[in-house]
Amino acid sequence: MRRTLVVLPTYLEAENLEEVLRRLRAAVPGADVLVIDDSSPDGTAEVAKAVGGELGRVEVLVRPGKSGLGSAYRSGFREGLARGYEVLVEMDSDLSHDPAALPALIAAIDQGAALAIGSRYVPGGRIPNWSLYRRSLSRWGNRYAARLLRLDVADATSGFRAYDASVLGQLDLDAVRAEGYGFQIEMAHRISRLGGRVVELPIDFVERTQGSSKMSLPIVIEAFVLVTMWGASERLRRPGRARRGRRPHAAPSV
Repeated sequence: MRRTLVVLPTYLEAENLEEVLRRLRAAVPGADVLVIDDSSPDGTAEVAKAVGGELGRVEVLVRPGKSGLGSAYRSGFREGLARGYEVLVEMDSDLSHDPAALPALIAAIDQGAALAIGSRYVPGGRIPNWSLYRRSLSRWGNRYAARLLRLDVADATSGFRAYDASVLGQLDLDAVRAEGYGFQIEMAHRISRLGGRVVELPIDFVERTQGSSKMSLPIVIEAFVLVTMWGASERLRRPGRARRGRRPHAAPSV
């Protein structure tokens, strides 16, 4: 396996993190882990340090306050790129993402993908315990993003994914604007516009059983507004191509 860093943003995940780290180590024993905690008041960072000290190759970065998901991933990616990792992985720390799926995502990068997404919306993917409302909202959001951005991805909001570091390093991470679920859409969009191959592998997404969901109305609104802005911007800059349905090749300036 190529040098792999798993970036785990955390906030109020003390109840879940030990199991996540142990399952992660069992699934990809050769990977390193970087936990990025936004000063969780429940002792998440202390759990990470204790379990990481036992497992080894787990580092903990504690930030001074809650700064957002996108900000945490950008920090982790910069660190991984600076250290020369070849594959960078992102996943949730609430047990909704099964670490057992990591070898397949990493293997897809080894086989030439720039971005491998653990997808709920390709054949074989499942969300066994979501409400109809939550499922409909997610489906609608992904279809809206795919259509507006001409993005051939069924699950652009999935936060379970692996990146080829050589492609990720071509992005200007400082220009990435989104913080919530829009961050996942923006990253997939930028990778696609660079010409990187995006693949989706089916996963089971299991809603958390411990702690509370980070999903909120402002996060949904942010993603909707940004996707609309990006789509409108591309059509204004390339009206001829938009009418013919061709994809632009340059990375978006968003």
